[in-house]
Amino acid sequence: MSTWDALSLARERGVDLIEVSPAAVPPVCRLDDYGRLRYEQNKKDREAKKKAHNMELREVKLRPKIEEHDYQVKFRTAERLLFDGDKVKVTIMFRGREIAYAQQGRKILERVAADTTKFASVEREPRLEGRNMFMILSPRQEVIAAVTAHKAGAAQKAPAAPKAAETQKSAKE
Repeated sequence: MSTWDALSLARERGVDLIEVSPAAVPPVCRLDDYGRLRYEQNKKDREAKKKAHNMELREVKLRPKIEEHDYQVKFRTAERLLFDGDKVKVTIMFRGREIAYAQQGRKILERVAADTTKFASVEREPRLEGRNMFMILSPRQEVIAAVTAHKAGAAQKAPAAPKAAETQKSAKE
């Protein structure tokens, strides 16, 4: 059908002529309400945006002379951030003459990388910039999928929990 015929048909029906596939030969169009089409598309985009997790870059700072317990605390923090689906920047801060022992900082970063191999991958290798040495870890995709599935399951179970608490409360009275 020619473009002019399609436009006149659209005017008769009181709808818009919407070009669906301009690259096709001949171009593919349809008769529909353009305002409703835009509304539905925006609605789909909003839903997708709600479900999407924006990956943030979070930072964990360490020192080259870190003790074992302090290391474990920082490691658990990095682990929690990775399981939340965020990237983690692990930074070793050098002060004064500590910069002469940059190898000590590299060993700590390599230890963090080795400890997180099950659930994270090294996105950027350890690098020294100024008085800081850092590396970036990103969570593995299978870990992210498992965490989102767990959160979805917990969200479905969450509304049932308050009802159980109310029944226990009424039983005590």
